Amino acid sequence: MSKLLRNLIRKNLKISESDIDRKNRKERETMLNFVYHNPVKVVFGRGTIAKLANLVKMDQKIMMTYGGGSIRQNGVYNQVMDALKGHSVIEFSGIEPNPRYETCMKAVEKAKTEGVNFLLSVGGGSVLDATKFIAAAIRYEGEDPWDIFGKRMPITSAVPLGCVMTLPATGSEMNSIAVISRESTLEKLPFSSKHIFPQFSILDPEITFSLPRRQVTNGIVDTFVHVLEQYLTYNVNAPLQDRQAEAILLTLIEEAPKVLEDPKDYDVRANLVWCATHGLNGLIACGVPQDWATHMIGHELTALYGLDHGQSLAIVLPAVLQHQRKQKGLKLVQYAQHVWKIKGLDYDETIDAAITQTVEFFRSVGMPTRLSDYNITLSDCRTVAERFEQRGTKLGEHRAIGKQE
Repeated sequence: MSKLLRNLIRKNLKISESDIDRKNRKERETMLNFVYHNPVKVVFGRGTIAKLANLVKMDQKIMMTYGGGSIRQNGVYNQVMDALKGHSVIEFSGIEPNPRYETCMKAVEKAKTEGVNFLLSVGGGSVLDATKFIAAAIRYEGEDPWDIFGKRMPITSAVPLGCVMTLPATGSEMNSIAVISRESTLEKLPFSSKHIFPQFSILDPEITFSLPRRQVTNGIVDTFVHVLEQYLTYNVNAPLQDRQAEAILLTLIEEAPKVLEDPKDYDVRANLVWCATHGLNGLIACGVPQDWATHMIGHELTALYGLDHGQSLAIVLPAVLQHQRKQKGLKLVQYAQHVWKIKGLDYDETIDAAITQTVEFFRSVGMPTRLSDYNITLSDCRTVAERFEQRGTKLGEHRAIGKQE
């Protein structure tokens, strides 16, 4: 820590943006090396489901995957089937929120039996995550496809896939990541492979108008935390990525109250959809350290206690920021100043204000932020901690969060 900043903290003086900028210029590390590749074709806007006819080849045997039937109620199912007239399509429904391995394996069996050679996900991030795993598992040559998660076995190929995204949240429509839960072991684990990028993603903001408020709130929180996992770490001389991240956060803060007030405002929905996509398409992650402790802990809360993904993140993130305030201090101050426009406070007060504003934002969209809101106890927390110790896993950008932390 620089002498200037030590003095400011010791004397409890107000800290300005110029103080932080000067400290960052002097002491920040260099941008990390990176390779960025994203092959996903995004088809964005009203009426774009009709373009499916030209995105999927006539000779492909399609398996359309979806969830519990909401796509039939909101008209999306009919739009998709109209666009695919003349194509060979079979269906697999019943994919759960926090998709289950056991359900996915039923889809794998059906796809193999039917000779499927293209998968079309129609739904939210859970359906798409399941479809990505199904695509990989169909061609997996090992004994147990769960090893893709548990043993991180490599994937050498996958069945091609595309998606019609109905819920902005996960960013799965433009990345190569999927997260699957296993009911038999109460685990929720991620995997990634270049082979599971969607070939195309159709994003029509209009089809999100009918989403339940709970799903809208989950999506806003999920996107917000995705960005903070890549932004609130430490400085590596990456001002462009920082400003891109801040732009997404500011847009979410501006648009969230509007969508809750008027769910059928197309412009607001369009902005939220595009924020979710950019929150996890790899762009703001280029060359910067990433955290993901909040997500990994949140996955355990979902697997063990059934919390929605967004619900788990809203609980865990503020606690992670508080616990890691020393390591993340400079970025927390930058976040406070650039995103929340907090001025005129000393160093610790600025960090406190940033965390408080984050909690208040989550609550403003109707999202609880405490374990007690879901009757989760200290003994439950110990169960989560034990799991990470058993796996030998350390979390955070410094790999310093273990069982005790």
